[in-house]
Amino acid sequence: MAVTDQKGPTAPHRDSERGSVGLLIIDMITTFDFQGADALRSKAHDTAKAIVELKREVESLGQPSIYVNDNFGEWHSERSKLVERSLEQANPVSEIIKPDEQDYFIIKPQFSGFYATNLQVLLPKLGVSRLILSGIATDICILFTAADAHMRDYAIWVPENAVAAVSDDRHRWALEIMRQSMGAETAPTTALSVKDWTGRLDRSARR
Repeated sequence: MAVTDQKGPTAPHRDSERGSVGLLIIDMITTFDFQGADALRSKAHDTAKAIVELKREVESLGQPSIYVNDNFGEWHSERSKLVERSLEQANPVSEIIKPDEQDYFIIKPQFSGFYATNLQVLLPKLGVSRLILSGIATDICILFTAADAHMRDYAIWVPENAVAAVSDDRHRWALEIMRQSMGAETAPTTALSVKDWTGRLDRSARR
């Protein structure tokens, strides 16, 4: 990926120094036309509000927000079409959480945000070694993405109020797996800030 300026092309971006935080917003641009959508819709609305606050904090620290979204089964889709289609449904969730111009947007074909996407290329370019996972659904796409992030040695925070599932039991089950098997932090954003979480990681790394 080359960068251009008024004098012409410059050198391509290289991997930035590790230590940055990336907020992944998973599958929140949606039309809710899948099985279990009615049960998830109200939960996703509350989740969207929590994610917006989290996004503000992440960006106030100069860190990136990265949307990782299902392609709705439309293999020719791209960012603007997905956002436009979700907003056509008078969808308050997408209205709350729609991406800003500077946000990154990755379309995924399967459950994990890493599978067959350029996320695993983008994150090192941004220097991201710490991931906050948010979105839907806790027991499917969040869980699969967390597993792939764990295998790639990312520190993970999955705030329990910034993710949602159709079933509350499966929501709790998935959080427990991520906490116990992947070392993920799962405290809600009401109990932990991005700054406090990263500070804790820094102190642990110095020991």
